[in-house]
Amino acid sequence: MRVVIVDDEPLARERVKRLLQEFPGYEIVGEADNGETALDVIDDEEPDLVLLDIRMGGIDGLQVGRQLAEMDMPPAVIFTTAYSEHALSAFDANASAYLLKPIRMEKLRDALQRVRKPTRAHKPSSVVDTSSQLKREFILATTRDGLIRVPTQEVVYFLADQKYTTVAHMHGEVLIEESLKTLEDDLQPQFLRVHRKALVNTKFIASLERDRHGEQHHWLKMKHAAQSLPVSRRRLAEVRRFLTEA
Repeated sequence: MRVVIVDDEPLARERVKRLLQEFPGYEIVGEADNGETALDVIDDEEPDLVLLDIRMGGIDGLQVGRQLAEMDMPPAVIFTTAYSEHALSAFDANASAYLLKPIRMEKLRDALQRVRKPTRAHKPSSVVDTSSQLKREFILATTRDGLIRVPTQEVVYFLADQKYTTVAHMHGEVLIEESLKTLEDDLQPQFLRVHRKALVNTKFIASLERDRHGEQHHWLKMKHAAQSLPVSRRRLAEVRRFLTEA
C-alpha cells in the first residue's frame, strides 16, 4: 500500500515512518509539511493511504481531507492530532481512522486494519458514471452587478483556490463556488484536467513548457491568458497525448 505522510513537525513524520516500517506491505512514497504541498504530492503520487496531521498552518488537515473526498478515487485518510476535540470534525471530513499523538504501535495497527481496502491497481476502471455527462452552454456567476452568464466556449480555464474557482474567459475573470470535479464531469471532453487546481479548455492550449529553472515541472501556456498553468506529473502523459493527437 502506497503511503503519504503529512505533518508540519519533522520529528512526528520520522516517528510515523519508523512505526510503519514494522508493518510489511506499506511503501512511503511521499511526505509533506503543509496542506498545499500535501495536495500536490498526493496528486502526483496517487497514494492508497494518507496519514494526515490536522493542525497545520495555511490549509489544515481537515481542509485537505475534504478536498481529497472530491477525487474520483480518493485515498484512505488516517488523521493524526494531539487534540481529541478534533475527532468529530475529522470524521465529517471522511476520515477512515483517527489517531491521537503520540502515536502508539498498537493504535496504528488497529487503524491500518480498519483502513484496509483495495488499492488503486485493483479498482475497476471500466465503470463509467453516465449520470453526470451533461453539457452546458453557459457558466453562471454572481457578481456585484448581478448574475452573469459566461459562454462555455469562451472560458479559457478554471482555477480552484480553496472555496472559490476562478473562471478565466476571453473578456476577464469571475468567481464561482462550483468544484472542479463537477465542472470536469459536465464539460468533458472539451475541457481537460491538467492539475488538481486547473481545468483547461483544450481549444485554447498554446504550448506545453518545462520549468526554466531545471526542475521537473511543466506549465501550459494558454491563448487569451497571461498566466501559465501548472501540469501535475500524473496528468502530464495525458496532456502530451492530447497535444500529439490534436
